[in-house]
Amino acid sequence: MTTASTITVKKGGNPFGAHRVLEPKGGLPQPAVRLDNGMDHLHDNEILVNVNTLNIDSASFTQIKGEAGGDEEKIKASILKIVEERGKMQNPVTGSGGMFYGRVAKIGPALAGRIDLKEGDKIASLVSLSLTPLKIEKILGIKKGTEQVNVVAKAILFESGIYAKLPADMPEKLALAILDVAGAPAQTAKLVRPNQVVAIIGAGGKSGILCAYEARKIAGVAGLVVGLEYSREACGKVKAYGFCHHVIQADATDALDCHKKLMEATGDREADVVINCVNIPNTEMASILMCRDQGIVYFFSMATSFTKAALGAEGVGKDITMLVGNGYTRHHADTTLNILRESPEIRDAYEKQFA
Repeated sequence: MTTASTITVKKGGNPFGAHRVLEPKGGLPQPAVRLDNGMDHLHDNEILVNVNTLNIDSASFTQIKGEAGGDEEKIKASILKIVEERGKMQNPVTGSGGMFYGRVAKIGPALAGRIDLKEGDKIASLVSLSLTPLKIEKILGIKKGTEQVNVVAKAILFESGIYAKLPADMPEKLALAILDVAGAPAQTAKLVRPNQVVAIIGAGGKSGILCAYEARKIAGVAGLVVGLEYSREACGKVKAYGFCHHVIQADATDALDCHKKLMEATGDREADVVINCVNIPNTEMASILMCRDQGIVYFFSMATSFTKAALGAEGVGKDITMLVGNGYTRHHADTTLNILRESPEIRDAYEKQFA
């Protein structure tokens, strides 16, 4: 077993991790087919982390779970196969990854004194597993009802990689679960303005609830937050939180029905901002139809098709701004962790599910 003391340190690593790309040569880690995930060597501008938990992104985990028929051993086998073939956890179907939690094992000498980390620090990666060199020694289990996979593993963070030290005032697994979707509520806080109509597709999911909280807070007393969910059970969950003024039960793949029900709920007002948090494909047109002309659609979902969104908006004559769900925005970790500090309802529910 490789230990921090037996690792060979190499010089001259690319800050974006291009030196770890095996195929195709000259590329970047995220679009690469295969990475060098050797943990017996470390470039002087890399960070080696002993990984305890992987938080597989929702779209990827849903796809893997569906293909495995819900069988945990088959899910584990699929994850191990992907990492073995690619050197990273990047679902070949969805193209997405997730994030990890672990302890810093070794810091490359070129980074010493330049970053706020020391060996032994507990961190969560804020860059995708789809670009992170990863070697799994063993999968210990999957936390029921979540996408969290407990592992014995190692990972590499590049010089350009972002991370968050885990806060001392909440359980580690809770912080990990929330940081996995930190981009969504933080982007919501940037996009929503007072008095606006905000529609959230998937408002009962992990990211959807956080977005609804931020939208309600910012839209204010004259704003209108509408949550859409597929099942009666999920709608009941959204209503119980109380962040949405209206809750609509609808199939997000049925664009016309979603638009019709939104108009009924808002008195014929289309949404100024639509936030799509679902983990299934073919929900682009519902998002687009519900958005007013000159409005904004934020696709946080990794199941989004750029082609369907771009050509679909053109096809229905919608002049709207569509944003790709960039998981990073400045201070997104702090924004999202603060929601748990502000909302006892969310913290209590998420602690029961994830901690």
